[in-house]
Amino acid sequence: MKKGVLMVNLGSPDSPNPKDVKKYLDEFLMDERVIDLPYILRAILVKGIVLNTRPKKSAEAYGKIWWDEGSPLIVLSERLQEKIDAFTSVPIALAMRYGSMSIEEGMQELHDKGVDEVLLIPLYPQFAMATTETIQVLAEEIRQEKYPHMSFTHMPPFYNHPDYIRVLSESIRESLEGKDYEHLLFSYHGVPKRHIRKSDITKSHCKMDGKCCSTPSPAHEFCYSHQCKEVTRLVGEYLEMEEGTYSTTFQSRLGFDPWLTPYTDRTIEKMGLGGTKKMAIATPAFVSDCLETLEEIAMEGEEIFHEVGGEEFHVIPCLNDREDWVKVLSRWIDEWAMSEVTA
Repeated sequence: MKKGVLMVNLGSPDSPNPKDVKKYLDEFLMDERVIDLPYILRAILVKGIVLNTRPKKSAEAYGKIWWDEGSPLIVLSERLQEKIDAFTSVPIALAMRYGSMSIEEGMQELHDKGVDEVLLIPLYPQFAMATTETIQVLAEEIRQEKYPHMSFTHMPPFYNHPDYIRVLSESIRESLEGKDYEHLLFSYHGVPKRHIRKSDITKSHCKMDGKCCSTPSPAHEFCYSHQCKEVTRLVGEYLEMEEGTYSTTFQSRLGFDPWLTPYTDRTIEKMGLGGTKKMAIATPAFVSDCLETLEEIAMEGEEIFHEVGGEEFHVIPCLNDREDWVKVLSRWIDEWAMSEVTA
């Protein structure tokens, strides 16, 4: 069997034009693992409300961060792919869960190269219904329908892998070198609390009480909340940070349902009002900078901080195409490629 790799990231509109943004949001928000409401209710919310109000505002946000080469997320993902391709001996294809560069196109690219054993890599450190799971489910549907000869090996979430923690920690250390800051905020993309409960394979562990995430359980294999907090803890240990000088928050909530807390924007505001003058922020739910990091954090977050008296606001870049990150991913791929047993 010939092996190959399909790396999958979130995706992006084709342009910051409201029409393209609306098309993208329609596909994204109608995913039942993103907004997990019955189809009729989801359609009323998305097509009846959100798509009539949000595309223009989102297009303006995309316009602020759009590069000459295109969407930052796409450009950075392509750079990562190109560098990994130079380090590894197996074909590497790149796809997006939403928008152009579809998963089906990525699988076709590998098929055309004779690949029939695929390592599927969702480019997310932590597991979540709206990220890892939706990629795996769609890829499997396409495989069964169009590429039944292919087999998948799913790369598990790597949130606690020592290599990942080392690279993430060193990227934070380098970014903050020579900078004076009082607090480091680890901001993760938010999800509704019900997603955490739905992903609980024990059906009893997740109580959302602030204790279950630190209590050992099989549920942690699929618990986004636990995995985010574990990244913060492990990086804090690696960098030998003092307790109280760093914390975990969640951003990008939508609607009125309870989402994971504390919220990033409110925490930034609270810290500024509380007298914090210098803060830094990392976004370890993403491996590539995107709208949520470049606009929501680096622009909106900084504006909030300055409005309430903060002075210095340093945003740490995602891993993007750092050389050490490229080498880690390449080594993981080569280790799989050289193995004889498919998981």
